[in-house]
Amino acid sequence: MKAVILGSTGISSPQNAFGALPIQRDDFETAVQILRRAYDGGMTFFDTARAYSDSEEKMGLALSDVRSRIHIATKTMAKNPDDMKRQLETSLKNLKTDYVDVYQFHCVEQCYRPGDGTGMYECMQDFKKQGLIHHIGITAHKIGIAEEAVRSGLYETMQFPFSYLSGEREIQLVRLCKEKNVGFIAMKGLAGGLITNSKAAYTYMTQFDNVLPIWGIQKMEELEQWLSFMNDSPVYDAQMRAFVEQDKKSFGSDFCRGCGYCMPCPQGILINNCARMSQLIRRSPSATWLSESWQNEFRKIPSCTGCGSCKKKCPYGLDIPVLLKKNYEDYQNILTGKTSVF
Repeated sequence: MKAVILGSTGISSPQNAFGALPIQRDDFETAVQILRRAYDGGMTFFDTARAYSDSEEKMGLALSDVRSRIHIATKTMAKNPDDMKRQLETSLKNLKTDYVDVYQFHCVEQCYRPGDGTGMYECMQDFKKQGLIHHIGITAHKIGIAEEAVRSGLYETMQFPFSYLSGEREIQLVRLCKEKNVGFIAMKGLAGGLITNSKAAYTYMTQFDNVLPIWGIQKMEELEQWLSFMNDSPVYDAQMRAFVEQDKKSFGSDFCRGCGYCMPCPQGILINNCARMSQLIRRSPSATWLSESWQNEFRKIPSCTGCGSCKKKCPYGLDIPVLLKKNYEDYQNILTGKTSVF
């Protein structure tokens, strides 16, 4: 497996990294076992966040004794310098370390700059001067903000959703990062669970020598799939390319990625799954989707008032009320037997 240099940071990592959001759903023993196996299997870049409940604590417990051999990225959702200082202190304590390799503004709504009146970027600079962080990064879901941040020259890494379902503008963002020597960290490489072929997801990334995918991992069997590529790295050949192109065509561009930034819904609708159930139930068929609890969630859809709150917050500009209606109708057809997916 080839290594990726993460832009101007100089950080080198196998093109196969660990996304630690899902381990917050594991108990401590399971999470530690998974993290340690990831390290033993060759992963050296681990991404977490202060917002991921106890993910940082689990990482600190599992990897503090090999701290010098790995790179850790974490994030802050603070909106002012005082909160950011407190969050970094907590992150360092949880991770059992005295520095973070890459400290990232998390899911920003603006490109923080020196002199913008927030003091946020200056606070990052101060952390760096103190040696508490080594590199300043940023994560975004809105591509316009991501493009602005990369062009600003202020950030050493950009973390953004990227998979083979991404469009041309996202691919251009990857190329812009390479041009500006900004490390590109690819989150949601499985498009929020819509991509079920890990080999296709992985090989697609290998086309880009500046992309470091962080795979969200919750189970040991998931991890072993990614680790299997370490020594036997598949290539993005003509057959795999044809599969990806066909799968991409089946989605089009008007589909919910499941990021959840549209929520909360005033009517209590779980938009991030209800607006993409048609894809989920076909790509990972499970009777769980037809359980009473999920039927109850879908019964909330007709209460949608079309207020537009979700549309304003969707980073992909989707007409969410329309998607909800389509998915509701499809779900009803499955329940009544008019459509079969099992």
